[in-house]
Amino acid sequence: MKWTTRENARVDRVACPWLVRKFIDPQAEFLFVPRDQVLGTAKREGGRSFDADGADYGHRGGKCTFEVLVEDYALADQALKRLALIVHGADVPEDVTCAPESAGLRALSEGMALCCPDDHAKLERLFPVYDALYAYCQKQA
Repeated sequence: MKWTTRENARVDRVACPWLVRKFIDPQAEFLFVPRDQVLGTAKREGGRSFDADGADYGHRGGKCTFEVLVEDYALADQALKRLALIVHGADVPEDVTCAPESAGLRALSEGMALCCPDDHAKLERLFPVYDALYAYCQKQA
């Protein structure tokens, strides 16, 4: 399935593709488009939209999109729930202190956005970071 979101990915728009590929849809394809084209592109492609106004999955009830996906797909893995808290803090600036790892993840994401403008290349470079964070969370769980 094709998953569409806004271009210029940062925390949530990198974390969500990692989550989707690892736990929801291993064959997922990701489309990064201008903000005003997210919903139309998802509809035209017969896919899902995320982390955009009016998207299938987005911030809801104080949760970031990553947390919403974990909830909506009933992913009960305790390590994944811990990772969701880290992603939340990295994605929501006013909550950056909710997990000590959040500030570092936010810095990595912002830095990657500055040095790597291609969203697909960001996924390629940052997926191993999420693999490592998930392993770290598994050890703690």
